[in-house]
Amino acid sequence: MQILNTIGREDIATVYVADLGQGRLVEFVESTQPPLTRDKKWVLIVSTLLGCPVKCLMCDAGDDYKGRLSKEEMFLQIDYLIKKRFPDVVVPVEKFKIQFARMGEPALNPSVIDVLDEMPLRYDAPGFIPSVSTVAPCGADGFFERLLELKRRRYSGGRFQLQFSIHTTDEELRHRIVPVEKWSLARIARYGESFHENGDQKIGLNFALADGMPVDVKILRNYFSPEKFLIKITPINPTHRAAQNKLRSYVDAYSEREDYQIVKELRSSGYEVILSIGETEENRIGSNCGQYVMQHLRAKAAVGQGGYDYWGSDYDEE
Repeated sequence: MQILNTIGREDIATVYVADLGQGRLVEFVESTQPPLTRDKKWVLIVSTLLGCPVKCLMCDAGDDYKGRLSKEEMFLQIDYLIKKRFPDVVVPVEKFKIQFARMGEPALNPSVIDVLDEMPLRYDAPGFIPSVSTVAPCGADGFFERLLELKRRRYSGGRFQLQFSIHTTDEELRHRIVPVEKWSLARIARYGESFHENGDQKIGLNFALADGMPVDVKILRNYFSPEKFLIKITPINPTHRAAQNKLRSYVDAYSEREDYQIVKELRSSGYEVILSIGETEENRIGSNCGQYVMQHLRAKAAVGQGGYDYWGSDYDEE
C-alpha cells in the first residue's frame, strides 16, 4: 500500500488516500473528539469496498464501484494507522473505536466479519469498540447472522456499536434516499431485538436528516423499544451528491442550536437522542460521513458550505 496524499489537522482529523496497487485507490481516516485527547478517544474510519454500489443520495462514495476489499486490505489501513501511533501495537486508549464506514456498505463484504474476529488477536487494545453502520441491504442475511454470533462470542457487554441508517420513517422517501432493496423497519426491529442483550449498548437508528424527510415518532414506537434503541440525528454534510440532489440539512451544523422540534418529540416519547454534529472543521478536511475526497477532486468544483476546502479543486487525474 502506497500513501498518495494526507491532509487534515492533527488535533481533529486526517484523511489518507492510498493506492492498493494497479490504481485501486482507497481512503481512510483517523480522528479525535476535541476537547478529548487521543489517549481518551481515538477513532479510525476504514473502507470496506472500493466505492459503493448503494449510491445514497447524500454520499459521494457512491460512484465507480470496483468491488470488495479483502481482509488483508482492510488490515492494511488499520495497521498503518495503529503502527504510526503505536509501533508495538499496544493501543492504550480509553475508547478506541474503528468505524467501517468510509467507503462502502459493510454488510456487502463478509470479510468485515473476519477482520472483527481477528482484531483482539492482532492488537492489544483493551478500549477497542467496533462500530458497524449499515442500511441493512437485502441479500446480506449471512453477514448479519455471523455478526450476531461474533458479537455474542467476542464483543458482548457493551463492547460493540451497531447502527442502522434509516434517514426517514417514510418508506417511499427512504427508498429514494437509499436506492437499494433493504430490510423493512419491522425486520430491522426484529433483528435488533435479537442482537441487543443484557449489558449491550443500545442500537442506533441514524437519521442524516434532510428538510422534508419526516421522522414519525408513532411509527418508531410501533417498532423500536426505547429500552433497546436510541436515535442519532446528524446533519447532511456538504457533499457533491447532496448538492446535486438538492438535499438541505434539517440540522444546522454551524450553529449551537439544540431545540429542534423532532428532538423534543423523540425525547418526550422516551428515546435517548444523540444530536451528533461534531467538528465543522471536518467538513473542510473532508473526513465526515458521506464525504469522499477522490470524488471531490475529480469533480474539480467547489461544493459550498466549506466542504473539502483543505483539498481545493485542482486535481489532475492521470
